[in-house]
Amino acid sequence: MDSHAKIINVVGAAIVRDGAVLCAQRGPGKSLAGYWEFPGGKIEPYETSRQALHREIEEELLCEIEVADEVCTSEYAYDFGTVRLITFICHLIDGMPRLTEHTDIRWLDPSAMPQLNWAPVDRTAVGIIAGMRFLTQTTSDTSEEPSRS
Repeated sequence: MDSHAKIINVVGAAIVRDGAVLCAQRGPGKSLAGYWEFPGGKIEPYETSRQALHREIEEELLCEIEVADEVCTSEYAYDFGTVRLITFICHLIDGMPRLTEHTDIRWLDPSAMPQLNWAPVDRTAVGIIAGMRFLTQTTSDTSEEPSRS
C-alpha cells in the first residue's frame, strides 16, 4: 500500500421520507463534482460516527435527522486518499433539506437509485438500499411514529 495514502473517515445519510430516499448531487468545485452521494462528511476526532452525521446534515442540508440503522461500511481508493464511508438509514425529524453545498437533491424510490451516477464509495450502500422497502407515513398509520427522545 502506498505510504502516502491517507484514510479519510466519513459518514453518509440515506434519509428516508414517505418511502423515498434523499439523493444529493455534489456541487462544482468539489472533488467528485457531479457525482451523486448520500449527504454527510468527515468524522472529526472528537465525534462518534452518529454525532458527525447529525452535525454534517444540520450544516449541509439545514434540517434535523434521527440516525437509525447502519447499512454498511465501504472503502474506495481515490487519487487523493482512501475514503472509508459508514452509511446509515436516517429519518427526517425537523425541516426540509435545502441546497447549500449540492447542486441537486432528489427523493427517489430505492429501486430507482442505481440509475444515478453515484460516487464509487457510495455504490455498495446504494446496492443494499435499492433492495429495501420503507413504509410510507400516513396519518392513520401509528405503527411507525418517529421517536421523540
